Order: sequence, then C-alpha cells, then structure tokens
Amino acid sequence: MTKDRYCLMTNDVETTSILNHKLRDKTGEYVLRQGMPRLLDLYERYGVKATFFYTGYIARLYPDVVRMAHSKGHEIGSHGLTHEVSQAIDILPRRIQLEHLATSKKILEDITGEEVISFRAPAARVDKKFCEVLNEAGYKIDSSVSSQRLDMFLSFGSLKKLNWITAPRKAYFTREDNIFRRGDSPIFEIPISALGFPYIGTFMRISPMLNRLTRRLLYWETLANGRQFNFLTHPNEFIDEDRETDNIQRRANNYIAYLLGDVLRHRLKVKNLGNKAIPILEKELQFFKNKEFRFITCKDLYLTKK
Repeated sequence: MTKDRYCLMTNDVETTSILNHKLRDKTGEYVLRQGMPRLLDLYERYGVKATFFYTGYIARLYPDVVRMAHSKGHEIGSHGLTHEVSQAIDILPRRIQLEHLATSKKILEDITGEEVISFRAPAARVDKKFCEVLNEAGYKIDSSVSSQRLDMFLSFGSLKKLNWITAPRKAYFTREDNIFRRGDSPIFEIPISALGFPYIGTFMRISPMLNRLTRRLLYWETLANGRQFNFLTHPNEFIDEDRETDNIQRRANNYIAYLLGDVLRHRLKVKNLGNKAIPILEKELQFFKNKEFRFITCKDLYLTKK
C-alpha cells in the first residue's frame, strides 16, 4: 500500500433539512435513525476511519448521534455551536466566537470522554484571524478552508471565501494572523478538496460525472505532489425525510444573495438525496480503495506532521 496517499472522509453533522431548506429538530432525528447508520455501515464495509464534525446543537439534542460514530472508532470534531446563518462564525465578535467554540467542545467531550481537537466552521465561514480563537479555545486542527474552490458565490460569506483562491493546497500550519496562509502557528489547516469545482457530497449528487472528472484531476495532482484528499459530506444528504412545504425560506436580506444562496442553491442541492446517494458515494470509496489510499482522520494526519 502506498504510504503517503491519504483520503480523509469528513462529515458535517447538523439539523439542516436540505429538502425543506431550513434547520429543524425533526431532521436531526432522521440523521440519527437513517443518515448516520447508512454512512457508518458503508464506512465499515470499506474500512474507513472518518472525522465527524458535530454542531453543539445536534449533540445536545441527540447525544447518541455522537456516541454511535465514536463507538466505531471515528474521530469526533466540532462544527460550532449552531448552524444558524445569523450566528455564522465570520460575523460574530471574538468573544462570542470563543464562547461558541469552547461550549461546543465541552458538549462533545462530555459525551465522548475524549479531547476534541478538530474544528470545521458551519458553512466553512471563517475570517483571517480565526486561528487565534481556535488556539485559545484549545483546538489544534481546522478544516474550513477550501483551496481554489470557485463556487463561493452560491453560498453565504462569499467575500471572505475569496481568500480560498490563493490558499495552499496541501495541509499546512497557518500564520498566526492569517488562517489562509502558511506559517508557524500551532493551528494545522486541512483544506477541503477542490479544483474550481468542490469535491464534496453536494456536488457528487448534483453531477456525478463532473465530480468524477474533478476527482480524476485531483488524483493526478496527488500523484505529483502527495496532496491529501479531503472529501466533505453530510449525513443529512443520505436521509429520506418528509417535505413540509414547497416554499423556500429566505435567509438572506440581499435579493441577489437570496436568489443565489437560497433559491438556486436549494434547487441544485435536492438532487439524488436519500438512500439513492449511498451507491454514488460508494463509487468514490471504491476508487480510493482500488488506488490504495489510506482512509485516515484529521487527527491522524495532524500527528504525521507534528
């Protein structure tokens, strides 16, 4: 097996209903009963050790959603305290950022009895100096940057995400004053894989063919420079839930942001939801298995770089 070919399967666990385009507690129950068991079963079949990032909200609401991954040997990371757009990390003052990070960390550590050192911001929204807060809150790893990803205008926080364009592609220790630059701070950044298009579960479902092309190009890059794969997905992509309404909730004040971040994004994201997404994901795992990649966690990769 090729020692330096790494694939990280990273999973954001929250109460977002993709079908209903809003946060709701009932979706958290679907994640517990359907999404997590389907993902965990698939990972077990392929010998995958993954990292699961949980919001403090879903961890409090359904602690078993954390325990079931922890009991299988997967890494538990923080996905912040809430996935509310109005509480996005990059718009919160430092004091509230620190409170969110510390509180979510404690919730998860109380459930698992183990230290939580990995973090991913909800919607991958961070600001340049966020590594200072991560360090103060006791984290060692972040995975919120998506180097050279170009679809940020379909999401919120797009102006700050322009920093992704020039961020390093391989995992790196950040600068103390800039999470988007290589430096000598104690925070280790593991970028979410992208090459123009993102290599994530959403894009995989929307366009499996383009996703495979993106993966192929990323694979050639890995052969050239050893860059790790970091595939992002969500257990709520693999649930078959009920539709409450056809109305699309408006989360943005700006009308253009509403059209791009709410209406268009929602219409794209509902394709291939539920159990039918599992065989699509399985093809990705088969690729990495056939190419002799090692499935490791964020913590595992960090320990190889210390």
